[in-house]
Amino acid sequence: MSGTNIAKPQQLTPLGSALAGALGACFSNAIVYPLDVAKTRLQAYHKRGGHVPSLIETMKQIYEEEGIVGYYKGFVATMLNTFSMQYAYFFFYSLVRTSYIKRLSSRLPKGSKAPPLSTAAELLLGAAAGALAQIFTLPVSTIATRQQIGESLDEDENSRRVRLRKGWAANGDAEKAIPQTDVEKAEGENERDDSFWGVAKEIYEEEGPTGFWLGLGPSMVLTVNPAITYGVFERVKSAVLIASEKSGRTDMAKNGKLAPQMTFYVGALSKILATIITYPYIMTKIKIQARSADAEEAEEEGEEKPKPKEFHHKHMKHATSLQILHRVYLENGFLGWYQGLGAQLLKAVLAQTLLFMSKDQFEHWALHIIFMLQKLRQRI
Repeated sequence: MSGTNIAKPQQLTPLGSALAGALGACFSNAIVYPLDVAKTRLQAYHKRGGHVPSLIETMKQIYEEEGIVGYYKGFVATMLNTFSMQYAYFFFYSLVRTSYIKRLSSRLPKGSKAPPLSTAAELLLGAAAGALAQIFTLPVSTIATRQQIGESLDEDENSRRVRLRKGWAANGDAEKAIPQTDVEKAEGENERDDSFWGVAKEIYEEEGPTGFWLGLGPSMVLTVNPAITYGVFERVKSAVLIASEKSGRTDMAKNGKLAPQMTFYVGALSKILATIITYPYIMTKIKIQARSADAEEAEEEGEEKPKPKEFHHKHMKHATSLQILHRVYLENGFLGWYQGLGAQLLKAVLAQTLLFMSKDQFEHWALHIIFMLQKLRQRI
């Protein structure tokens, strides 16, 4: 409507920063996505008394049984979850922070400015925003987890053999490939829709509407992860600044500020420590979403492992986080709580490195996107 020219923004608004962060997170996670699929399967792995495969063994198995496409199961859902989680967190953080500041201001004399929020208050508000964001984005996360794992936790030996031979055929190994008639017969008996909506329908049929929020309990516990990361970062940062001041090393810090490279190293270390502390709940969340905890319970009780459609009827009550942790501890000891940790850390560090290296580029793109949206709005 208006003919007013819009100046191109030179600095990102908080909304623009959220957009840049979301784009960067999607990019970095897309690059390391095969690792994400492998670490999810390792976290959900539940065979009792057997050898827990390594990351390399898991990735090799995925390739042999499913081909390259196996590395990208649930890709769209995971990218959607990554983007929406970033934006949902920003939205709720802005909402709860504004509401909190207004409430503080209402108690002050008229015209007085609210004091800056303490670190503890900021962390609590961040945890509250993270909890709200999880509630709204967890359904997509649950679907993505089921897609990444596929049928590996549900299928019987015959269907697994057919899938393995299909993978050989897809990879050009004609000698091991199963005849097409056998494939069609087996697929007719074990038909499963791995699409986003197919998995969503399966979850609804098995669990009802609440099935989309499996793993909500451990997700709420994991909202403390940023607080731990921030706390460790500040402690390590202080130690580095003191060491830099004493040694006179300007490559570590200058004028009371960490060098960019050192900021990355301290941030990575903080994230690694926070991940190690909260990892048992990360693994628990995946087990609950993947139903592997229910499969463990069935095997423990001496029942035949239930098929997907039978979970809802045979196991109405899912194992809680504490029950899963207790069971894992009894079977595998303390180290059982850290099954798949190496894959989780490798994926997190690589993604963080890519995000750090591409941060400026995504901020640049975010500025362009905001400018284009402003021009589009002006024309409307």
